[in-house]
Amino acid sequence: MKITFLGQAGLLFEKDGFKIAIDPYFSDSAAREDMRKHRRVPVPPEISELVPDVLICTHDHVDHYDAETAGRMLGSKSGITFLSPRSVWEKARLSGNGSNCVMFDRGTEWTERGVRFTAVKAVHSEKYAIGVIIHDLAADRKYYVTGDTLYSEEIFGDIPCDIYALFLPVNGEGNNMNKTDAARFAARVGAKFTVPFHIGLLDDITDADFECENKVSPAIFKEIIL
Repeated sequence: MKITFLGQAGLLFEKDGFKIAIDPYFSDSAAREDMRKHRRVPVPPEISELVPDVLICTHDHVDHYDAETAGRMLGSKSGITFLSPRSVWEKARLSGNGSNCVMFDRGTEWTERGVRFTAVKAVHSEKYAIGVIIHDLAADRKYYVTGDTLYSEEIFGDIPCDIYALFLPVNGEGNNMNKTDAARFAARVGAKFTVPFHIGLLDDITDADFECENKVSPAIFKEIIL
């Protein structure tokens, strides 16, 4: 799969024309709540017009479920599959242009075009928050996107032992793991590659001092090469 970092916790997965967007945040909505959280990086025109086949929002915080970004995507064409936990689903299910809004709470699975999505536990201030495992069935590769979460032993019971790539927050704010606990988390998951995120878009935090074996540092709006 081709994977592009969309900034904050946003990711775009692409395979054979099939596009999966997770937590895209293309507005400046967070700055309306906290002026310190203004965008540091503008959205390129070609990215701002993205319309995925599957849209996933992991929880109901504005930098993950951004009503401006999600609303534009869902209103752009019919037939988008929108996977989200109850808190987001209750807000978004009446929007869109014939989108299929699926309540995607922990333990739920959804399979589409050779990719299986599984909602897994996250520990965050938003009680319905989830992580997501994306399983490319043909390649038999599993990508684990934690969403926003703190370190918790309860999470690992949901996570298979053969994760190919792990994507996790390291900013240490807003009920997310700090870099020390994120490194512990990555060691427990044991993925072939670990990609830190939730940095550099709404803050000046970097992953320079995030010490992790097989770390791949992402650049905003660039392909992540694994």
